[in-house]
Amino acid sequence: MLGTTLPTPLYPLYATKFGFGELVTTVVFATYAVGVTAGLLLFGHWSDQIGRRPLLLAGLGLSALSAIAYLLPGELGWLFVGRMLSGLSAGIFTGTATATIIDLAPAHEKARASLLAAAVNMGGLGLGPLLAGVLSEYAPLPLQLSFIVDLVLVAIGALCVLVVRDPVSRVATLRLRPRPLRVPPQIRALFTRAAIAGFAGFAVLGLFTAVSPAFLGTVLHHRNRALVGVIVLVVFAASVAGQGLSSRVDLDRALELGCGILIAGAVLVGISLPLHSLALLIVGGIVAGFGQGMSFRAGLGSVAAATPADQRGEVTSTFFVMLYVGISVPVIGDGALASAFGLVSAGIVFAAVVALLAAVALVLVRRPTG
Repeated sequence: MLGTTLPTPLYPLYATKFGFGELVTTVVFATYAVGVTAGLLLFGHWSDQIGRRPLLLAGLGLSALSAIAYLLPGELGWLFVGRMLSGLSAGIFTGTATATIIDLAPAHEKARASLLAAAVNMGGLGLGPLLAGVLSEYAPLPLQLSFIVDLVLVAIGALCVLVVRDPVSRVATLRLRPRPLRVPPQIRALFTRAAIAGFAGFAVLGLFTAVSPAFLGTVLHHRNRALVGVIVLVVFAASVAGQGLSSRVDLDRALELGCGILIAGAVLVGISLPLHSLALLIVGGIVAGFGQGMSFRAGLGSVAAATPADQRGEVTSTFFVMLYVGISVPVIGDGALASAFGLVSAGIVFAAVVALLAAVALVLVRRPTG
């Protein structure tokens, strides 16, 4: 997962090299979400049939190909290729690696294993920008070294996968068709509120991983790429902390709290932009990340608990598709607004929309789901 966010602090360098603006940056970023969605729909359930190890190795292979695409010289098109391959890899790992960690845990450790998987996922996403930011700022080969290091890490990961036992045996009859996007009628109200909250929270993550480097450099005049990495890391770390707290609270209460905290974080981010306040932006990001973590874990938990076991896979996939739409479409809109009206105005509108969506989810969570 670390490899999927390595490009975050490098976008300004790519923009200078290839001569593009914020809209293209956000479209390149959103290509990752398209890849994740495709990976979830096409391959997310394969590991239940062919085993966990083959899918984990395939995900690592796609991650390696993504890094190689970034290392190839030349044209803007390779950024799109790298993001798509990275998204496909993440789409596989989102379900398969999580399931593997839970499968391998003893029965009394399943809950902790689920939290560990979520922490590793978000932790990797947060560490990617930090690694790339530090290496590109203080080491040679600013556009290449991060991906060389990533290839080494992928190789180590592949060796680890090979020595860990596969908890799932291959089934005799394979059914590898893509999963449909479907939500049973009896849980649609519950699914809607959880999906709206998740959409808003993932939009915040998309904002910080796609647009924050440009805002820091253009508006706040902080061009240190390591700083970009630190800011993104603390947002994802706050998400992990929020997920940890939500596991100790009733699901409805955690979703309600998460939405309220997400609203507060979005407001702080929106206020920080016209004030040109780095400190307030960081605080807003931490608060929003914490609320995102709480609402995401509570929403996913409530949906999974209410879904019949034989439909849980397709409903969970549908839920994650909604989240990755949230991480891409609003960010593209923000990029278009930034190109037309500037980063500050676009950021204020974006923060207002996130707060509004979280408020809608908060109203819905207070209503009976039937």
